[in-house]
Amino acid sequence: MSITVERKKELLAEFATKQGDTGSPEVQIALLTERIKNLTEHFKDHKKDNHSRRGLLALVSQRRRLLDYLRGKDEGRYAELIGKLGIRR
Repeated sequence: MSITVERKKELLAEFATKQGDTGSPEVQIALLTERIKNLTEHFKDHKKDNHSRRGLLALVSQRRRLLDYLRGKDEGRYAELIGKLGIRR
């Protein structure tokens, strides 16, 4: 269910705004999206895992707050990010 070290490095390289960037909203949202995708796959096999489902809802809420922050701060970065991640229509 967790992100592998290699996948995390790939995401950091793709979404970082500068070298060594781990705290920008883009990176945080990308990492949360990856965790959400992993949990969604987990629920296809384990439909009654309500404890993890609660964690999934917390991740989705945290990502939503970060997306709202980014949209308020810079609309262009927001649009580019959701395009890359494919999380909105």
